[in-house]
Amino acid sequence: MLSTILIIVLILLLIGAVPSWGYSRSWGYFPSGILGVVLVIVIILALMGRI
Repeated sequence: MLSTILIIVLILLLIGAVPSWGYSRSWGYFPSGILGVVLVIVIILALMGRI
């Protein structure tokens, strides 16, 4: 249950950090790249049963 909520929150943060939005255009790809890596790690850990 906790891993599902964590994955959903990370997906929403990743969508919010995409540089095409007006408020995040000056950030570049750094925030969305970091959140994407964290999301992949969490998904892998959830599939392995560690979370």
